[in-house]
Amino acid sequence: MLDLASLRIVEIGAPFFKHVFPAQTQCFSTIHTRAEADPANGLHSISPRTLPALYRALRAPGLALIICRPTFYAPWHWQWLSRALFSRRALSGRALLTGAFGQQLLRLPVRAPIAVLDFEDFPGINRDRYFLLARCRCYFKRELPPDRWRLFMPRGQHNLPSRRFRRLPRYRAWIEKIRPLSLGLPLGSLDLLPTTKMEMEEKTADVFFVGDSESSSTIRQRGLRELMALREQGLVIDIPETRLAPREFYQRLAHARLAWSPEGLGWDCFRHYESLACGTVPVINQPLIERHQPLIAGEHAIYYDPEPGGLTKAIRAALGDKRRLQMMASAGREHVFAHHTPEAIARYVIDTTLAERPLERGA
Repeated sequence: MLDLASLRIVEIGAPFFKHVFPAQTQCFSTIHTRAEADPANGLHSISPRTLPALYRALRAPGLALIICRPTFYAPWHWQWLSRALFSRRALSGRALLTGAFGQQLLRLPVRAPIAVLDFEDFPGINRDRYFLLARCRCYFKRELPPDRWRLFMPRGQHNLPSRRFRRLPRYRAWIEKIRPLSLGLPLGSLDLLPTTKMEMEEKTADVFFVGDSESSSTIRQRGLRELMALREQGLVIDIPETRLAPREFYQRLAHARLAWSPEGLGWDCFRHYESLACGTVPVINQPLIERHQPLIAGEHAIYYDPEPGGLTKAIRAALGDKRRLQMMASAGREHVFAHHTPEAIARYVIDTTLAERPLERGA
């Protein structure tokens, strides 16, 4: 088993490993400005001043792993430039114009294996990330289509990747590097979740839902109409009318037997895992992606068909056996804390990446 305490990690992008393994990780952040950085504790902003330090860190002897959370656009893309130049940060003199250049250093020779973490809602891989596919040992993708070739649809064509494309050795090698990635529990959520049995077993609502329905998935718009109809039929449907503070949100979530957790911009959602962490069973539309340590239907979660009436049927069937819901909530909570906390996800990334090819001496 790997001794995580002895690993030295460099992370490029929005901090994730830095939150989970702060002592082992040196992070060069794409979201922190120079004023927000903490170089003494290994948190740097990416700027012309820190790019040489990042290059040295990537080539340092003893480095075990490089984590890259790439920006959605390349630094020369017009959308990256417009967002960097005309954002609120830029207007206040805190532009992050050079942030996306950090990942470009991975085009150069490095000593340690590279793992890419793609938490994006987007079910594809942008063309400007292809060099990362070529250089990395593992590419962890959250919204991973069951047919992984669909990841290459946004490559300038208007159709699926052709049979000829799928036969090319270069791209087949890239496909072999893809691994599913769970969104899991949000960073910082563990200290806010309910901990006592009483908090999680005192149920005052049948179904809880909070979220955007107007500018999100059409599945939410259709499902919300079914929830309103169930409320008129006498079910207790808890839909907060105002934004909730995180702790209050988790308390309200814990007091419901079911939590409706439909897909939004992506299928995978924090709510899937937050619900079970609060002792509440999530009701989710059928999976559209390949998942890491999935929530099992009937064991951890309830899945429903998106056709009209599918949500109503699933909710009524679930509420008909409240003892079974308690068992599912308990098993699901155990599953989430075993596999879907930030630490569990980070360990999965480390174990998978280094197991692909054990770290060679002096590599």
